[in-house]
Amino acid sequence: MTLVACLDVGSTDTKLAVVDVGDGTLVASATHPTTAATDVLDGVDALLAGCGPVQRVYCCSSAGGGLRLAVIGQEALVSADAAHRVALSAGARVVHVAAGRQTPDGLRTVRAARPDVLLLVGGTDGGDPDTLLHNARRLAAARWRVPVVVAGNADARDEVTDLLTARGLPVAATGNVLPRIGVLDPVPARTAIRDVFLRHVIGGKRLSRGTRFARMVSAATPDAVLTGVGLYADQLSGDLLVVDVGGATTDVYSALVPDETSGTAVAGTLWRSRTVEGDLGVRWNVDGILAAATTEKISGAEHPLGLATVACTVAVRRHARAGRDLRNVVSVVASGGVFRHAEPRAAAAALTPTLHDHAGGWALPRAPHVAVDRDYVLAPAGLLAADHPDAAAALLRRHLHGP
Repeated sequence: MTLVACLDVGSTDTKLAVVDVGDGTLVASATHPTTAATDVLDGVDALLAGCGPVQRVYCCSSAGGGLRLAVIGQEALVSADAAHRVALSAGARVVHVAAGRQTPDGLRTVRAARPDVLLLVGGTDGGDPDTLLHNARRLAAARWRVPVVVAGNADARDEVTDLLTARGLPVAATGNVLPRIGVLDPVPARTAIRDVFLRHVIGGKRLSRGTRFARMVSAATPDAVLTGVGLYADQLSGDLLVVDVGGATTDVYSALVPDETSGTAVAGTLWRSRTVEGDLGVRWNVDGILAAATTEKISGAEHPLGLATVACTVAVRRHARAGRDLRNVVSVVASGGVFRHAEPRAAAAALTPTLHDHAGGWALPRAPHVAVDRDYVLAPAGLLAADHPDAAAALLRRHLHGP
């Protein structure tokens, strides 16, 4: 048997894709309302019962609001900024960013943001450890209970870990997100955040009564999508832009070909990046879209697809203004239920205002190919990338086509 099931358990819907990993064929797909009010496995099991026998089940989740993460760094423009970008790439919704030596009031502000995980960073390897150690002591004294990922100055890692674990905090210590000025290393922190998400967050949200769901989930949904984005980008001869408009947020992913001649930012360059706009959603955050449309002087938000167009334009403006050069984008993919359920040509045309956004103050792609993730294959491809890379790549090639 070469069929596997790929599940994405979202806050609103649970989506299923059955894939033949022998050749990357999408055999079947289905959707069921997420049954968070009872047990998310009720909806999962209903989908699995209807798809027939499969070899294995892969699963990602953003149910219960996904992964909420706070960052404490050393300087706002260097380590905190680097950690913020790494956290977004790890599939987290960053709910607070703090920098410098924290006071009790500062920690109360961090706690009020209700993070599921705290990313604690500071200093390059071999640099001044004082701020990182100060913040670790503050957290220990404050009886912090949220899991902490330590990804700062390697020379202070053991002492920071000892300070926190002595107070009973769950701690994951990993490589520095900014080991040297201008060098951004996201992989160790991304991996540690994913592990903490799986061990502590999924079970802590009480989405299911037992441990089966926590054992089933292997990634936060945005993390799986970013993996799929990267896999698809590897097949292109240029840069890739993906805009995922959801009910609560609009996520923008970009995968850029590294340009060693472009200079190096102090906080490093993340060539595969994600930004999350928590105020732009076509179901739960319509007011945020309307407010952003007024602020950014954009019209057209009179119907669901119009709302999606405005959300895309605002989100891409913000993504580009964060330092992403999108001039060399050769392919743009629209994702999200509002696009999947629209007439194909209308869904693709909804991106036209974004790609001709001369008022946005960012450099537009020259002549990108436009596709709609109508069959919702980015997340399944990301789930399959490690075990079945060829099948995952074939799945993307087949289904990310134009209208």
